[in-house]
Amino acid sequence: MMTRDDLRLTRRRFLEVAGWGAVAAALAACGLGRASTSQIASGSALPPPSGGPISLTPGPSASASPSAAAGLTLRQQIGRMLLVGFRGTTPAEAAATLADIRDRELGGVVLFDFDTPTGSPLRNIVSPRQVSDLVAALRNAAAGRPLIVAVDEEGDRVARLDPRHGFPPTLSAAALGARNDPAFTRRYARQVATTLGQVGIGLNLAPVADLNLNPSNPIIGALDRSFGADPRLVVAQAEAFIAGHRDVGIRTAVKHFPGHGSAAGDTHLGVVDVTTVWKPIELEPFRRLIADQLTDAVLTAHVFNATLDPRHPATLSRPIVTGILRSQLGWDGVVISDDLQMGAIRAQYGYAEAVALAIEAGIDLLTIANQQLYEEGIVLRTIDLIEGFVRSGRIGPARIADSVTRLDRFNAARA
Repeated sequence: MMTRDDLRLTRRRFLEVAGWGAVAAALAACGLGRASTSQIASGSALPPPSGGPISLTPGPSASASPSAAAGLTLRQQIGRMLLVGFRGTTPAEAAATLADIRDRELGGVVLFDFDTPTGSPLRNIVSPRQVSDLVAALRNAAAGRPLIVAVDEEGDRVARLDPRHGFPPTLSAAALGARNDPAFTRRYARQVATTLGQVGIGLNLAPVADLNLNPSNPIIGALDRSFGADPRLVVAQAEAFIAGHRDVGIRTAVKHFPGHGSAAGDTHLGVVDVTTVWKPIELEPFRRLIADQLTDAVLTAHVFNATLDPRHPATLSRPIVTGILRSQLGWDGVVISDDLQMGAIRAQYGYAEAVALAIEAGIDLLTIANQQLYEEGIVLRTIDLIEGFVRSGRIGPARIADSVTRLDRFNAARA
């Protein structure tokens, strides 16, 4: 999730049910260069990254232990599915969000250092002590239940906890990829994760696993957010980055599925159609990280790719989220949407329809950053919307319970 402070960039991401068979056929028709579709499915497309795969405890999966949904009302379950941005640097300023956590079972919050709608450099982050106190108040409002506290701490230009606020400097993914030393990346990522843990943040919305196939891409390549163009290097660096976070108990979200690196446009600003430039090899980092059990969560892109789904962008696409990510690549854990308030999504679908399509696609955690516009009552409004979809029969209650179960596994790994 970018802000205007990220090189003064604004807005975000864009553009069901064509059937997975059609998607698989389209992938096969695309070809994979050296790696075929069957190789991606079997895990043989690439050799192990330099030094061999990193073996760690698997990330949470959705198929074991009782569901958290069992003891919750429908509205409480829906609240657990929301990851929301808010204004306030103190508990008093964040009183509305504390109430959402306490009274509506809000599942998570995402912190920013810049408020895009107003252009203010004050949002949630002033200093390490202030962030620690704010997060402690947020967690206290949850009264012992897990609360996801997330931030985009990719490094360099996309780092919310930066030296201006008293935090250590960070390195970009491009700098780490150029160094190409997984052991160094793991040590560095461990330091980043330690900083997050010290202020109570438990989820880093990183690393970027996009291949830098278009260095002029204004939202990935031009901001040095990709480790590189070679999938082997990206896999090795992403594995080391994740491993460093897991060393100190911080979770990560790999992004932006199914690949944003070949795009020529910025999805903050409008529709970005990657149909003619996207390559199936862009799936490889995600496939490999899932196969190596180094995935805690996957965050989707809003790019549109008519080859994969002729109707909807990735975040709102059942063929992409449930078909490719879950059925083909085997991911049974949490899937997080990119910000559903981004201009292109709103312009094409409206907020209510985007929320419904995201859930139908298979998204478990709906990100509402409150950064493209700010809606104070967005949590209550969204709970009302989704409850209405369930009551009308558009979304089944079992679909909501499935997401709550996955989130329960995710939270059980570390609150």
